[in-house]
Amino acid sequence: MGIFTRRIAAVCISVLLVIVGFRQLSEPDEQLPPPSLISSPHINSPVNWKDVPLRYPLSSMVALPSGTPNPIPRIQHEFGVETEHNKQEREERLSAVKDAFLHSWEGYKAHAWLQDEVAPVTGGYKNGFGGRAATLVDTLDTLAIMGLEKEFHLAMKALKKIDFSTSEEVSLNLFETTIRYLGGLLSAYDLTDGKHSLLLKKAVDLGDMLYFAFDTPNHLPITRWDWANGALEGAQQAPTQALSAELGSLSLEFTRLSQLTDDPKYFDAVQRISDTFEKHQNETSIPGLFPILINPLDESFSAHRTFTFGGMSDSLYEYFPKMHMLLGGAVNQYKNLYELAIDAAKEHLFFRPMTPGNQEILISGTVTKNAADYLKLNPEGQHLSCFAGGMVGIGAKIFNRTDELDVARKLVDGCIWAYDSMPTGIMPESFQVIPCSDPNDCNWSEIAWRNAILDESVGRTFDADRIIREDNLPPGYTKIGDKRFLLRPEAIESVFIMYRITGDRTLQDAAWRMFQAIKGSTKTDIANSAIADVTCPHGEETEKLDSCESFWMAETLKYFYLIFSDPHLVSLDEYVFNTEAHPLRRPQKK
Repeated sequence: MGIFTRRIAAVCISVLLVIVGFRQLSEPDEQLPPPSLISSPHINSPVNWKDVPLRYPLSSMVALPSGTPNPIPRIQHEFGVETEHNKQEREERLSAVKDAFLHSWEGYKAHAWLQDEVAPVTGGYKNGFGGRAATLVDTLDTLAIMGLEKEFHLAMKALKKIDFSTSEEVSLNLFETTIRYLGGLLSAYDLTDGKHSLLLKKAVDLGDMLYFAFDTPNHLPITRWDWANGALEGAQQAPTQALSAELGSLSLEFTRLSQLTDDPKYFDAVQRISDTFEKHQNETSIPGLFPILINPLDESFSAHRTFTFGGMSDSLYEYFPKMHMLLGGAVNQYKNLYELAIDAAKEHLFFRPMTPGNQEILISGTVTKNAADYLKLNPEGQHLSCFAGGMVGIGAKIFNRTDELDVARKLVDGCIWAYDSMPTGIMPESFQVIPCSDPNDCNWSEIAWRNAILDESVGRTFDADRIIREDNLPPGYTKIGDKRFLLRPEAIESVFIMYRITGDRTLQDAAWRMFQAIKGSTKTDIANSAIADVTCPHGEETEKLDSCESFWMAETLKYFYLIFSDPHLVSLDEYVFNTEAHPLRRPQKK
């Protein structure tokens, strides 16, 4: 869900683009949502994209790797027999998550059916993804996983009304459309064992539309695609600026579409992107890592000098080990891409923060290289970068880098700490802490903490105690740049993955604390809402922001559900999750 990725807030993206210059099968007696909400989700006429001629046709296609999948080491822990007490506790928590999901789902049905997202405070709906029922499509596989058959069939009936060959949005976000819509359709198809041909048909309709974003002279796609004026009327070319995550996080969905249809064009399109990243990986300012901004038109990766696993880059890296799994280990390209990146990240991005409890945790920060080639670490944590612990855990297992399981666990524990240390029990969007100059000698210092706060508060003449009081800074934090919680999934995603890898039940307890805190602060009469301030003192209610993005039900609640489910449900050895938490079936030996 996960960009953003996984995804930076849309307003942040808009500001950045300005700065850099880019820029159903329901039973007869089922109760349907109010008819007034069932309307045409687009304003354009249907397009048969198969009949639209390519301006830059290919002379050859890159074929899917063939042959028997190579052995990939198991990811999941060998879970033993569960005690009755543990089973009862787990199932009670599972039921609570399911109830929370149904509360939001019913709110969406009543107030925003066939629209993109529900407005959880005021009622009504918002359309930011072309008015093609983003929440409904994004949530199809969650309905299937939770065994909500009646709701799934209702959603399938509504799916017939959606035309994926057009969009209300003039500029289509290729990344978001791919991960939410295409990923959602393919995942629901895989999870229901291909029983619903409508899902694959709709995925092909959408895939054929999105394919034309790649119809450029160098075949790299237009990430913010003016689809009507480009593909249907005029020539196109790749942009001069694009977020690395938006360009590099399309491969899983297009590859799975090729696997299911035996049409190589989708895989060919994204494989050309991967080849480009591989070609330039060691030419960036930090070899191994990719800057947040790249130039697809010139295929230039050296102009921008900021590197992070947070927003704008995140899911690019996540897709390297996941593509290795989806291709059955048939090629080494994605393994090589991942290993070069993770070695550089361990050296430059991951750091241990000073904390009051002297916890041995890690945060993934942001590094910038200046004109004098000096690397400067910005010791910020982002909720978006919390996916990294799960990614490193998976990489450690499938690539036999077992020493990195410790790194993965420390990254996961860093995000758990960020949740537990806030008054609301919820991690903020972004914050800053004190990096330890020596990770092995990192004892807490009250004086060092206060001095660091003053260093971060240039222009404020207050003393440290006043800043701590006015900014509600918990011990260890020097600044909280963005106090919001946007219902994001990245932290619970990594907690879930690490639980499935280790079987450590304390991770379930951490997940339960997170769930209770989120539910308590975000629930409305209609659904759940993003909130303005996670530092709000105990007993005070923080402002609700009237936003419930589709990833709340597609990702966040799905991961909470799966960590309390039977561990064989959607096994990590059978499925690979895209960045929107859509499980895609991995190739299995016959």
